[in-house]
Amino acid sequence: ILTGSPENHAATRARDFDVIGLKERNRNRALEIEPGDRIVLYATRVMAFAGSMRVEGELYEDREKIWPGKPGKVDPYPWRFPTSPEVVLEESEWVPAESLVTELEHIGKWPREHWKLAFQGQIRPVSDHDAKMLLDRMTAATGART
Repeated sequence: ILTGSPENHAATRARDFDVIGLKERNRNRALEIEPGDRIVLYATRVMAFAGSMRVEGELYEDREKIWPGKPGKVDPYPWRFPTSPEVVLEESEWVPAESLVTELEHIGKWPREHWKLAFQGQIRPVSDHDAKMLLDRMTAATGART
């Protein structure tokens, strides 16, 4: 799961989901990502899953500005991967994370009342169970349109 602002999501969407980048501090996490991996996009503030992408190639470094990031915390998200869209949701279709609190294993690591902590930080791996659950829910939200 890759956590980002709705503004960063819009920038990724504007490029037709052809690239994703990780923050400077997440290089070690980036080294764990491989072609074929799925990245599920989680939008902050609205606390919803916005779609998924597939990693299509190897890690590379690029510092061209694509994503706006947080004001005052400029980060070029330099650890990048070529990607392709897997499930693309319109904003009205985004799947509220709260609707999955009792179903996602990842969220179960925190007390129920603190489920939002499960999505702190930019990127985190989840179980195959959670990946399937997220893909199924997002696909259903599109009405089978992908």
